[in-house]
Amino acid sequence: MKTFARCWFLLSSLCAPFFLFTQTNQPYAVPFHADEKRSERVQSMAGIIDDHFKNHAMENNYPSLVYGVLLDGKLILHGQYGNIQEGIASDKSSAYRIASMSKSVTAVCIMQLRDAGKLRLDDPAHLYIPTLKANTLLTKDAPAITIRHLLNHAAGFPEDNPWGDRQLADTKDELTDLIKSGTHFSNVPGIAFEYSNLGFALLGQVVEKVSGKSLETYTKEKIFIPLGMSHTEWEYTKVPAVTLAHGYRYEDNKHKKEELLHHGTYGAMGGLITSIEDFAKYVALHMSAWPSRSDVENKVLKRSSLREMHLPANFTGMSPSYRYPSGRSCGVVAAYNFGLGWLKDCEGRVYVGHSGGLPGFGSQWRILPEYGLGVISFANLTYAGTGGINLKVLDTIIQTARLKPYEIPVSKILSQRKNELINLFPDWKESMVTSYSVGKSKIFAENFFPDRSAEAWRKYSIELFNQIGAIKNIQELKPENQLRGSFEITGENGKINVFFTLTPENPALIQELQMSIVK
Repeated sequence: MKTFARCWFLLSSLCAPFFLFTQTNQPYAVPFHADEKRSERVQSMAGIIDDHFKNHAMENNYPSLVYGVLLDGKLILHGQYGNIQEGIASDKSSAYRIASMSKSVTAVCIMQLRDAGKLRLDDPAHLYIPTLKANTLLTKDAPAITIRHLLNHAAGFPEDNPWGDRQLADTKDELTDLIKSGTHFSNVPGIAFEYSNLGFALLGQVVEKVSGKSLETYTKEKIFIPLGMSHTEWEYTKVPAVTLAHGYRYEDNKHKKEELLHHGTYGAMGGLITSIEDFAKYVALHMSAWPSRSDVENKVLKRSSLREMHLPANFTGMSPSYRYPSGRSCGVVAAYNFGLGWLKDCEGRVYVGHSGGLPGFGSQWRILPEYGLGVISFANLTYAGTGGINLKVLDTIIQTARLKPYEIPVSKILSQRKNELINLFPDWKESMVTSYSVGKSKIFAENFFPDRSAEAWRKYSIELFNQIGAIKNIQELKPENQLRGSFEITGENGKINVFFTLTPENPALIQELQMSIVK
């Protein structure tokens, strides 16, 4: 028996992926945007959006600024202000160094290699960068630095802005020498968020080690060419001179030119040079990950891996008293994951994106996955803060164009259970309750009546329906997901809200029901 049990255990372990990932026959209703006029209304705001960006650029002495607005993965609006260099005006094809916005591109490379089975996110980074093995961490109980730690700014390295910004052109040998010298740590790995450009420079080395190609070659072959990003480079000397934005700082009431650094080993953290036209294609890739569906995958990265990048992993902070640029008070909570920042506000809106800042440049992009909306902006002034104006524009668009998050269709089983509940109301007839609660229940899970008896439900239901009087109508079900939702029943004297959630069984049964008067 022991031998049989051991063999069965080994067999089931080997087969576990099959059992875990085989799909059920449950029909899936794909969320969608029902508003056919949403794009038209956003485009009608072109003048308002343009004024917001241009006023921001002038107020902050930007030599130039370019921006783009995306809806459902398409660049539907773009605009510009000022000159990228003396005598050359900015436009959607102007090439700006986008600084730390580059980090998510490096993270996409890591995710591609992970999906290809060439590395694991929880691998110790020293497997790919051997010099890290010799580093002494802060404590003896500290875990090894993993690739995941590097992706989430949790490796224990100190925050290194603006030092890291000046290392952009460092060679691989200089980075190796830095690690060999024994880097200093501010934390042990895995316990805190601390923004590290060094960490992403190391990730660039992981990409090169695992792929056997330079970061330039790998990203061009695996990301830029498949996306049609033909004007995106890491090295500024490869960019046509007439399209290259020069960087400036504002000092002594005038603009002073900043030196452009060559692409080096720190490029992975902030060296990418691109245009609004090109980068919009990359942002569209991220937007394409939502909602989940069964369409053909894109050629760059699986939708599930993109969504994995968009979820919060390392908490970075919260601001209960946060105010939108419009002055509206709305608390926010923030996190970081795989080269991307994550923000959720008091209204449930989720923003994903990243800012960038270098001597001579400042930029940011944000998307709202559930709204299918995104904004990008680049400027050529040292650490130009475009995050605030992007947020203001997004908020303005949502408010003015009356955009809504995508709608979740009512699943077949949820609709069926709603109709069956309605047949029970208001008095939960004994014959119906009995048939639903004896043996294998038709609609109720095994916990339902033990949690609250049928008689108690009958009394409570009759009491509620007596309060609202004769039923006038029953509203459409509002789903929260495939197996949970609510609807309202309107009577002569009031309304009842009915909420229910289903089990993971097949068929799914009602495990919880809440009924209350709408006040």
